[in-house]
Amino acid sequence: MLKAVVSLMIGGSLGALSRWGLHYLIDARWGANTPFPWGILVVNVAGCFLFGWLFTLFENKQWFSDAIQLAVFTGFLGSFTTFSTFGWNTLELLRTGQAGLALINVGASVLLGLLAVWAGFLLGR
Repeated sequence: MLKAVVSLMIGGSLGALSRWGLHYLIDARWGANTPFPWGILVVNVAGCFLFGWLFTLFENKQWFSDAIQLAVFTGFLGSFTTFSTFGWNTLELLRTGQAGLALINVGASVLLGLLAVWAGFLLGR
């Protein structure tokens, strides 16, 4: 249990720092005079790419321990962007022939996410 907690702490810390750093660099370079969130878009797309790429590297490889996988996927990528997990879950639905559920996942996640942010904003006012 302690090994899992330490793996999550290390991966999560590195993921959060990476998200902040990449977001900061992108917005400082290209997003300074625009309201579009370029930094977060890049982070989300990069996180999705990393999740897909690393998952294929880790799949069926016995030499990647559970602690390393926990640190990379739940820790690092989980704090870098949860959008990568959303992307992966949607891809898995598509790969298993459940296109309808994939579309529901996309629509519900986006719509309910926006509604939840709006509700939280209104409640906070």
